[in-house]
Amino acid sequence: MRTDHGARRRTRLLDGRFPAERPRPRVIARWRHAHWLAVGTVCLGAFLGQLTASVTALVFPALQHRFDAGFAAVEWVALAYLLVLVALLAPIGRLSDLVGRKTVYLGGFAVFAAASLGAGSSGDLAALVAWRAVQGIGGAMMQANSVALVARGVPERAMRRALGIQAAAQALGLALGPTLGGLLVAHASWRWAFWINVPIGVLGLAAGWFLLPRTRPDHPAPMDPAPGPRPQPEPATGTGGQPEPATGTRGRQPRESRFDLLGLLLLAGSSTAFLLALSTASGLPLPAWAVVALLLAAGLLAVLLARQEQRADRPVIPPGLVNTPGIRAGLLVALIGYLLLFCPLVLGPVVLAGAGVPVGTAGLVITALPAAFALAATAGGALLPRSWSDAVRCRAGALTAGSGLLALALLPVASGTAVPALLVTGYGLGLLLPANNAVVMRAVPAASAAAGGGLVSMVRGLGTALGTALPVLGVHLAGPAVGGRTVLLLLGGTAVLSARLTR
Repeated sequence: MRTDHGARRRTRLLDGRFPAERPRPRVIARWRHAHWLAVGTVCLGAFLGQLTASVTALVFPALQHRFDAGFAAVEWVALAYLLVLVALLAPIGRLSDLVGRKTVYLGGFAVFAAASLGAGSSGDLAALVAWRAVQGIGGAMMQANSVALVARGVPERAMRRALGIQAAAQALGLALGPTLGGLLVAHASWRWAFWINVPIGVLGLAAGWFLLPRTRPDHPAPMDPAPGPRPQPEPATGTGGQPEPATGTRGRQPRESRFDLLGLLLLAGSSTAFLLALSTASGLPLPAWAVVALLLAAGLLAVLLARQEQRADRPVIPPGLVNTPGIRAGLLVALIGYLLLFCPLVLGPVVLAGAGVPVGTAGLVITALPAAFALAATAGGALLPRSWSDAVRCRAGALTAGSGLLALALLPVASGTAVPALLVTGYGLGLLLPANNAVVMRAVPAASAAAGGGLVSMVRGLGTALGTALPVLGVHLAGPAVGGRTVLLLLGGTAVLSARLTR
């Protein structure tokens, strides 16, 4: 009885601090395919997050001209967003366990849309970078919950398909980004690259309000009055799809709900120092010794982070999850996969422009990569033997992507050779990433679904950040032609080697 009293007391505290989660309309909640509506809502957030990532890379030249800044400075329009995303994904996953994934996810749409409006209205580069950091908060609120909402909201037999659809929505955002970014810069303004997110965010907020089931534990939301027999409230589901048990303690906040603030600061500091070092080496106007100092600071903060996470009651990066062999390898593969995905998106326009390919044509050429990714994520698995496990699919995808990247590095730079190589690369990544996400989420205990989803999204954000910074470094050190080919060769070799990580 003491446990029940503590749970009720915690629920009353939550009710006073956070708005109640709205249950879905009964006609939707009772439909046997309602989980696909929820998946569709999550896909809106996945689409929005990747659209802003790929659009931003295409407006870098316009931003350089508008603000009279170098490439290494302008890239922080992307990196500021990604750093905040990486730092907040894990703790927001923890927060979502407490207040409800639906509440946090919808809040992410609102923050993202408001920050997009501010970013498009910025009058200087510093303001734009600041608004992009705020955008990262909204992006973290969405991405920390997206995998968990999908993985725990659909039947087990449909999980790989649902994750593939989510990956396809991400790929659609990536695919539209290069073409849309080029059109906006050429015919409107770089500001529309950010303003375009506002109506999508409003649509996602409205869809999630009505189509996502409630997720807050132990919270009996009221039903709207309706004629006829009084329906039963829609049950709040825990991370495993079943009602969560009460876990409160009497008279005080449970220890497990406390955040690891020090771990969060160490994670943010080490990530920022490392990416600042890459930017300094890429031409950011800082003294040469700053590269060494920043790398040392990043390494020291990473060591302190590892020690802190061993001691913390609620670590930002749970060692128990990360140290599980299947999960650890899967997280590393996820990081590599998004590094392989974003490097060509940032590097491609620069290399193609150096070969004399017009900007509009370059955008269409680059679209081949995410378009093939979308195709493979949704339907590519149908071409593989049904007996293949997700681990085997991961290896096949990694080897396919590696062969495409090596072809990009070795073949002459031209639209006719780049498109087939990009198609092969995208197709391989479309096989790799959804299957790898399924492997990781199956290995995560049900009680840690949101934390596990947050870790997947965190390494995805880190891989994206590295995929943004490394091409700038390669181009700065050796020029578009030689530097681009060197980066692509390294990526191809990394893809082939990553096939050995999957089990």
